[in-house]
Amino acid sequence: MSGTPNFRGQRAVVLHRPSETTERLARQLTLLGLTVAVRWRPLDHATEADIVLVDADEGWTGLLPWRERDNKPVPLVALLASEAPGRVAWALDQGADALLAKPVTPSAVYPALVMATRRHDEACAAAAVLGELRERLRLRPLVFGAVEGLRAEQGWTEEEAYRHLRGEAMRHRLTLEQCAAALLAAGQGRRA
Repeated sequence: MSGTPNFRGQRAVVLHRPSETTERLARQLTLLGLTVAVRWRPLDHATEADIVLVDADEGWTGLLPWRERDNKPVPLVALLASEAPGRVAWALDQGADALLAKPVTPSAVYPALVMATRRHDEACAAAAVLGELRERLRLRPLVFGAVEGLRAEQGWTEEEAYRHLRGEAMRHRLTLEQCAAALLAAGQGRRA
């Protein structure tokens, strides 16, 4: 993240019982340019908000629409006054990206939003890389099959066949796995 984040025009949903805390928080979020909705019922869809702030002291499973913390589509800030390990664990299990201590002080809101947004963006980027790596690992047998096919057809060593496959992938601007799949689809006896 470079530069100073701007939250102007974004939507925040605060899942918390109406209180002085929510009034103070909503006021500060509004000053930062966010549209704020405060409520104490489950969030129906993550698309309702660009960032969610949730009361971790009284939150329950089902308050948030995502089932797995790794699949949450928006940054999450946990509002917490308690030191109870169970409440901290609940916030972590929901995928909290930042913590905002209660009672909320206005000067703590912006740093919590910045931290939550950045951690969420980093987690999304890491999940995308991990997904790509898992897919490549899943397709690795195709690479092996293509290399073996080239070895059998051309009489090459494994290294020569792999080098050829890699060269073809680069020439056609494909991943190694895509090139191997194309080679195998064309028949193992054909060159890439």
